[in-house]
Amino acid sequence: MRLLLVEDEKRMAQALCEILRQEKYEVDHYANGLDGLAAIESDIYDIIILDVMLPGMNGYDIAGKARQKGIRTPILMLTAKAELDDKVSGLDSGADDYLTKPFMTKELLARLRALGRRNINTADGTLCYGDISLDTNSCTLLCTTNGQSVRLSEKEYHILEYLIANQGQILTREQLAVKIWGFESEAEYNNVEVYMSFTRKKLSFVGAKAEIKAVRGIGYELRCDDV
Repeated sequence: MRLLLVEDEKRMAQALCEILRQEKYEVDHYANGLDGLAAIESDIYDIIILDVMLPGMNGYDIAGKARQKGIRTPILMLTAKAELDDKVSGLDSGADDYLTKPFMTKELLARLRALGRRNINTADGTLCYGDISLDTNSCTLLCTTNGQSVRLSEKEYHILEYLIANQGQILTREQLAVKIWGFESEAEYNNVEVYMSFTRKKLSFVGAKAEIKAVRGIGYELRCDDV
């Protein structure tokens, strides 16, 4: 799952990025409101963590502009303000949840898990397609017809997560590269090919009928024609 953190307090941003990456999230960080809005408009993120007080543009305006552009990504707003009116302003601007600084790491992670479940429309933390089930907590791939399971690597998990969340769509190599490796990564498209091969082998290992099909000249699509 790829997160965007828009936070200008350097020490807090560094600490949050470290914590989130330890929890196996992919994280991109921006310290300026305008840069944060530009990143949000790419619409590649699963959850946005957005500070209120930012240089360039405040969090309320960022959330409002994102919603005006039709971006539905869940937003968790962070602020040092604890007054009810401030919370109402954040929620009215388009935020889905609100966390007041200082906060406990456990609470932050719990709220992110809740937003993540809401975003993928599942109550128990699983993504399903055809005869496969992906446990978003343990990164485990399960074939529902035979019970065979296998643990996925971080990149394999993110590839399948992205394909399942966009089932029925063809995802280009460019989309996959940006989503899995991020804008600032130097990963080349052959990285997509390599990890796509690994992911296909895991699907084959569990005996799934669901498979990743290459669409010549375009990209990849998850299909399960026999279920």
